Amino acid sequence: MKIALMDSGIGLLAAAAAVRRQRPDADLVLSSDPGGMPWGVHGPQGVIDRALAVARAAADHRPDALIVACNTASVHALPAIRAALEPDIPVIGTVPAIKPAAADGGSVAIWATPATTGSDYQRALIRQFAGGADVTEVSCPGLADAVEHADEAAIDEAVAAAAARTPSGVRAVVLGCTHYELVGERIADAVRRHGSPAAELYGSAGAVAAQALRRIGAGPAADGAAGARLTVLLGGHQGPLPTAALTYLEGRLLQAVSPAR
Repeated sequence: MKIALMDSGIGLLAAAAAVRRQRPDADLVLSSDPGGMPWGVHGPQGVIDRALAVARAAADHRPDALIVACNTASVHALPAIRAALEPDIPVIGTVPAIKPAAADGGSVAIWATPATTGSDYQRALIRQFAGGADVTEVSCPGLADAVEHADEAAIDEAVAAAAARTPSGVRAVVLGCTHYELVGERIADAVRRHGSPAAELYGSAGAVAAQALRRIGAGPAADGAAGARLTVLLGGHQGPLPTAALTYLEGRLLQAVSPAR
């Protein structure tokens, strides 16, 4: 079994680690576009073009499924990727965890990139799944880029700025960019310090991984299953996990279990 994941950069690590935890025997292909990250600055058509190139690079490795582990790509490019690859390769998009976050009502904040915040896509999800909740969209400029480069000072600055724009007393914070899940604990600490001590974070990685495995009919792994391969594609070319990836627990997990080939 082989699962491919794609993103502009290392935001795919969270979903990849979730797949690895659920199926340690699954081969993984991680396809990214570090030279074009962040994708949001390229505009909708630019996102489509870059995402299709990254998806096709992953498809060349004949995966059983492809996870679009990027909110911006899911917003702008998911239909184009599905048109190009399905039905041969099932394509699973990433949807912000607005539905579970808003299930109990109350106050919800959605942290997302400037390209996703206020988009028709996100607003439609809010109308569909959060009609009974008090929702605030919080744009987080610079945070994904800071996480991508493991720039500690820039991460702290961007997280603090977004936390300051998050209303006090929120019950839930949706991480609307896959990069943000890599610094979830720092986000939670900042939000709690800024007046929301009971805030709970909602990410998408675990649910997306589970959905991909369901789509291909993959049940639980056998006890002791391991030995899976890890292939890393950087702009379509095979290489190692980026150094910045090893800053995060998810990257270290992938490297320790199966070093990139």
